[in-house]
Amino acid sequence: MPRRPQTRGRTARTNVAGSNRRLLVGRLLMVIALLVTGAKLVQVQGVEAGELSSQAEKQRITKDAIPAERGSIVDRNSNVLAFSSEARQLYANPRQLTQAFDEQHAKDPSKPTSVQHKQEIARFIAKTLPGQITEQEVLDALFKDAAFTYFGPEIDPSQANLITEKYPHIGAEYRATREYPAGNLAANVIGAANWRMDERKVQGQIGLELAMNKVLAGRNGTKVSDTAMGSSLVIPGTERELEPATPGSDVQLTLDSDLQHMVQQAVSDYAGRAGAKSASAVVLDAKTGEVYALANDKTFDPRGPWVGNLGNPAVTTPFEPGSVNKLITAAGAIEHGVVKPETVLQVPGSIEVADRTVGDAWEHGTIGLTFTGVLGKSSNVGTLMVAQQLGEQRWYDLAKAFGLGKLTGIGLPGESGGSLLPREKWSGSSFANLPIGQGLSMTVLQMAGMYQAIANDGVRMPPRIIEAEIGPDGTRIERPRPEPVRVVSPQTAHTVKDMLRSVVQNGPGSADDGTGPAAAMPGYQVSGKTGTAQQIDPACRCYSQSKYWITFAGMVPADDPRFVVGLMLDAPSGSRESSSAAPLFNTIASSLTQRYQIPLSKEQAPMQTLQLPE
Repeated sequence: MPRRPQTRGRTARTNVAGSNRRLLVGRLLMVIALLVTGAKLVQVQGVEAGELSSQAEKQRITKDAIPAERGSIVDRNSNVLAFSSEARQLYANPRQLTQAFDEQHAKDPSKPTSVQHKQEIARFIAKTLPGQITEQEVLDALFKDAAFTYFGPEIDPSQANLITEKYPHIGAEYRATREYPAGNLAANVIGAANWRMDERKVQGQIGLELAMNKVLAGRNGTKVSDTAMGSSLVIPGTERELEPATPGSDVQLTLDSDLQHMVQQAVSDYAGRAGAKSASAVVLDAKTGEVYALANDKTFDPRGPWVGNLGNPAVTTPFEPGSVNKLITAAGAIEHGVVKPETVLQVPGSIEVADRTVGDAWEHGTIGLTFTGVLGKSSNVGTLMVAQQLGEQRWYDLAKAFGLGKLTGIGLPGESGGSLLPREKWSGSSFANLPIGQGLSMTVLQMAGMYQAIANDGVRMPPRIIEAEIGPDGTRIERPRPEPVRVVSPQTAHTVKDMLRSVVQNGPGSADDGTGPAAAMPGYQVSGKTGTAQQIDPACRCYSQSKYWITFAGMVPADDPRFVVGLMLDAPSGSRESSSAAPLFNTIASSLTQRYQIPLSKEQAPMQTLQLPE
């Protein structure tokens, strides 16, 4: 047979050449891969090293706030009225609990099911927190179809530790709580604060807690800790502080908490007996204008749900003062020499002012009243006669000097400045109302401030209730004292103060009886003024014949004033107490003289002539 051609050598050479090309390509690809890898390595370890390191750190580092301790609120004697403490809030993941416990039971049937385990937890928590949460309340939380839930009240950290150590599946989150050891004492002034989840700290919500929040709150610090990748568990020993927390400052008030308690109770009791819708009282230091007590008959408990009377009517709710406003006419007339205390006025039963006819509270023909008697017997007609001699502009200027129509600047939230119509807006009949305390309005705080000016030799000291701020290091920063306002001369103030003693005198005959003898105190001279102002009847938009504001403002002792007290009853009715606030003044003034051991007056107030014999 013919022989096949010989091709073996050529095929071998072809295979070798192909292998060489594949080897070359492979080497080339390997070089390219190494170059790319090297370039990437340079990029990662060089160009992007800082950024990647930062990103990695962010993934494993957790930042948390270090809560700042909130400052306390204390009274003038450093008795604590509000302070902060720590608490814990329990929480759980009901779904996760169910899954974890059921998986354990599936692996080991001897272990309890999720239902049994939750029942066990509920029993233990209820036993650990008796009276704070029931077993059923815990069960309701643990059997929720939820990924996360808080449950129960805020509890003591030691109680939380007992629970979380025995049952690590239950968590306890930090809370700061605000404590008010005296309950509702001065709550209308202090207000309230509570924990805010969004800011991770206690924040003021009402009252001075809100107004002074920046001072009290301090500044949170920052801490960081390392956590395992994909977990929120903190790696032990990795916690470190970036910025320390700055505690808040304490705020010291001018209030005397013991006196505040007494005044608060007295006002509440008297308002109840008088059938008043509301009542308020203010006690001022006669020389400095410092507020020793500021009370309303209704208040609230800042420790519980904030319901009811959260406001502070003594500074936020103005009213028409009635005859206590006759002080302006009396001071102006003496200051400008219009009349003297002993000047006798022939006072008719009524007087015409523009289109208005104004009469006195009691019917009478023309009678002879001294100017002191006009004040002591609270004659509307006599007051308007003297006010007309004083003149509208001088009366208006003096009303402004007494602080009417503007804020006192005490710094309490919601303060009202009352109302005093500008002089250019008066009508012809305005001067028939204003001198007798109608047609304008003021707060109890403003009313007390008017009488403080007379008690302080004619100098009005704008009231203040914040005495000082005390820093975390103990540094004390006194609040600047308000600028004094000279209202009348010392001689005028002394004269008017003496005239006001006639209001509380009980004369040998009814002709020399004042309108507020119930305010008198054995052994002490008292000066003051009663007031009764008609309220507006919304049905007719006219003055009511049955609803009144009853007021009293006075000073004790009159011969050397130490305190000024302002009182207001809103629409009292149906009892002996509803006609006057003078007995309430007596109660409060008696407590003042006892608490501060005020010496007896050197002499009894002389009997003054109010009405001449007919």
